[in-house]
Amino acid sequence: MILRLTLFALMAVGLLGFGTVAWISAHPPGTSQSNQAAAIATRHVIILARDVRAGTLLKAEDLTEKELGAAEAAQQPLAMTVSAEARRNLLGAMVRRPLIAGDILRPADVLRPGEHGFLAAVLRAGMRAVTVGVDSVSGSAGLIWPGDRVDLILTESIEDATLPAGRRVAAETVLQDVRVIAIDQQLAQGGDPSADNGKAARTVTLEVTEDQAERVQVAARIGHLSLTVRSAEQSRQVVDGPLPPVWAGDVSHALTTVPAPPPGNVLRVYRGAADGKEFHF
Repeated sequence: MILRLTLFALMAVGLLGFGTVAWISAHPPGTSQSNQAAAIATRHVIILARDVRAGTLLKAEDLTEKELGAAEAAQQPLAMTVSAEARRNLLGAMVRRPLIAGDILRPADVLRPGEHGFLAAVLRAGMRAVTVGVDSVSGSAGLIWPGDRVDLILTESIEDATLPAGRRVAAETVLQDVRVIAIDQQLAQGGDPSADNGKAARTVTLEVTEDQAERVQVAARIGHLSLTVRSAEQSRQVVDGPLPPVWAGDVSHALTTVPAPPPGNVLRVYRGAADGKEFHF
């Protein structure tokens, strides 16, 4: 009996030891902590690629990424982790405060499109938002982004047969150096260029003064509006006062050199004291 109990005890100890070894093999000490440390050590976050001012609408070229070490990652718990969705949501977002190249982005640093008060926050004090209709050509073939600065050009046709041909079509700059704050719904979609599914932009929203907003509304009734993008280096170089219009005759020399009618026979007929009438044939 004692021998049997001893045998059972040895078998139990053996099974317990075997189970312990198997568990340790499957769960080596420190594995969980090591995995967590490795995950933190290889954390990639979104940072600024260049200096941006408060109120800037972020573009793809404003963003880059950086790998944080374990210690730095622990000190930056709110840093925005790199992902396709995170980058997409940042495009078109407004920067709340001045940031410099290398700064780590946090949710509190930006106001995303679609969030309450975004449009009002984007507009500077005293400014208005006005929307104009465009097509694939007048909207610069979809190459304009929120944050770009543009000129607004009006092209008009003058229906007056008494005017020479060179004075029946004109173009003039209505607005200079105004900021684009939305393209279609890109303001609400984060400025994602893939969100339009290849469709041409139909509307562009501009930041203007109250007087400029009225000028845009009148211009939209007169003729066709189009946009030209200004160079970032030349921005703020605005000509004081209205710019002179460009007439059709300034562009086409043919319209200013209308040939004289070919010579022919002229018959003048007089009836009494009345002035005579000429007949050409």
